[in-house]
Amino acid sequence: MPPSVSLIVRAGSSAEVHTFTRRTTCLVGRGEECGIRLTRSEKKVSRHHCMFDVNPPHLRVKDLGSRNGTYVNGRPLKGGPAARELTDGDEIRLGNALLLVTVTDAKPATAPDARQDPADALHTLLAAADAGETDLTAIRGYQLLQELGRGGQGVVHLARREETGELLALKTLLAHGSVSSTARDGFLREFACTRALRHRNVVAFHGGGVHGSTFYFTCEFCRWGSVADWVVRVGGRLSVEQAPAITLQTLRGLDYAHAAEVPVRLPDGTVTVRHGLVHRDIKPQNLLLTGDRKRMTLKIADFGLAKAFDSAGLSGHTLTGAMGGSLAFMPRGQVIDFKYARPEADLWAVMACPYWMLTGSAPRDFPPGADPVAVVLREPPVPVRDRLPSLPRRLAELIDAGLIDRPRITLTTAFDLRSAIRQAM
Repeated sequence: MPPSVSLIVRAGSSAEVHTFTRRTTCLVGRGEECGIRLTRSEKKVSRHHCMFDVNPPHLRVKDLGSRNGTYVNGRPLKGGPAARELTDGDEIRLGNALLLVTVTDAKPATAPDARQDPADALHTLLAAADAGETDLTAIRGYQLLQELGRGGQGVVHLARREETGELLALKTLLAHGSVSSTARDGFLREFACTRALRHRNVVAFHGGGVHGSTFYFTCEFCRWGSVADWVVRVGGRLSVEQAPAITLQTLRGLDYAHAAEVPVRLPDGTVTVRHGLVHRDIKPQNLLLTGDRKRMTLKIADFGLAKAFDSAGLSGHTLTGAMGGSLAFMPRGQVIDFKYARPEADLWAVMACPYWMLTGSAPRDFPPGADPVAVVLREPPVPVRDRLPSLPRRLAELIDAGLIDRPRITLTTAFDLRSAIRQAM
């Protein structure tokens, strides 16, 4: 039986139960978009009162700057980015409403050595593979050349395949705690979907696997690094010609991926076909550049990989930990529902990228000390010409229209957005 967490909501004389078995988020308040919506008669509850970060058997809660506060076991929860860990039997009070936490199968996971680094884990794996101590065919015969980058739980190395001399990127993700067979198999099935993508503007994955708590993958190497790195190297902003050109290449990759037919192996061993994949984490750091310096090719990296890793409960991230580097490029709907995975979420993020490339700023302002989740939920994007008055009006109007996400995202398809950008240029 997989672990689960439940919230028993008692408001007035009524009670309802919300049970979660997978990684997600749940917004609580009086707003229509809330996963747990309290009635308007609950006057002490804010429209967006608090948010639960669910990663069974773990559960966290964070107040979103509510007027009357969120109370855990009778004590007020402080606002801000930090979330409070909850356990079985905890009580959360919002105005007159009471939420009781129940956790099932909450067996503590055995965490890896806190001092272990993903890079150290990869070196250990490579040494074991070369010595024949374990069957890691997917990474045997590689020589590490240098570290290319790292994130919260992953490291990317430049590696050379000793047999052919080919340069590849070798990525390591180190799971938080022990890895169950369910989480491992679910994540590897998602990776198989990513591996099936083949397009000029999508980074190709070649192989991968798992050993213990370490997941590893090989993919094509993009010599110029990310768009984020490139923008820094050229002075912090791109020109009105460069930013749309990069955006058009990104949209070509998304147009393909959003309609691609990829085989999916189900838990029972049967194979079905999934129609379209959504990235869910488009940002300048995940847009890579390769090819000739004068005519670089853009490739979208990590198609759904980081999100699948987190959704499988392998990252151990909190809400802001999982989204911290990405919130500036996320629409409201994706923050409200962490599982939100429609193509329009990618299209909104795509339009946030040229906004950043052209102005050096994210579409929304994130003041120091402000809760970034609350900012995304409540604040609209700043009109792009407020940051860059010289931007051509037609392009500015298109970017602003593409960043509308309340009440919904107005963008439709990557193909249509490409056409609109060409016309605006």
